[in-house]
Amino acid sequence: MTAPQHEHVRAVVDGAVVTITIARPEKLNSVTQEMSKALVAVIEWADAADEVRAIVLTGDGDRAFCAGSDIRTLDAYATPWEFRNRTDYCDAIRAARKPVIAAVNGYAFGGGLETALSCDIRIASTTASFAAPEIKLGWIGGGGMSTFLAHSVGPSNAAVMLMTGDPIDAETAVRWGLVTELVEPDRLVTRARELAAVIATRPPIAAETAKANLRAAFNMTQDESIRYERDLQTVTFATADADEGRAAFAEKRPATFHRR
Repeated sequence: MTAPQHEHVRAVVDGAVVTITIARPEKLNSVTQEMSKALVAVIEWADAADEVRAIVLTGDGDRAFCAGSDIRTLDAYATPWEFRNRTDYCDAIRAARKPVIAAVNGYAFGGGLETALSCDIRIASTTASFAAPEIKLGWIGGGGMSTFLAHSVGPSNAAVMLMTGDPIDAETAVRWGLVTELVEPDRLVTRARELAAVIATRPPIAAETAKANLRAAFNMTQDESIRYERDLQTVTFATADADEGRAAFAEKRPATFHRR
């Protein structure tokens, strides 16, 4: 199983977990158009690879997770419409069926914040910081910034971030609910992989269905969400993995799941 590689996008497979690293630390891991296409390619590869059951996404170095798009490359788009229809790596992250964990190791600014918000779980270094600075340059984020911030930190806190563009520190991020936990910088990726490895032991159909169900909960009324959840429960209950889970429980042995 060989992941697609790029000079600034690395993928390392360890068991059922793939760690994708945005690797342009000299530019705070800011993303060029070529890098965006490479990120899309590796995320789609990981999502399609049967052996992969969870994904960790992080940035290279200690300074930045991702500082968003490389602003100096934005003028390469011929028109605003071409910019509107660009290849967007955040879209690819959100489209992934498999669980994605962001290990935020420094600046998560602009598109970098959108990248983290597009992941299912976010853990952060104690030195991480988060910002939506686009307003300072005359525009706003376009990769889901507003909706995911509002759902994560609440509308008032989201408004502060979106309307000032100023950063918040890691302690504020965990207090507001933007991230799940804080760890020391030298433990960050290890902790993210540990969490991913736990998720990877769960029945993959159930894990992917739980992700789909959680996303639906943000887009449906409560009654619709409950009905949808019950339908998904029925689908997962009918799988061979669910049969295995019940049998392993009755026989008091570890379960082995095969995505069936």
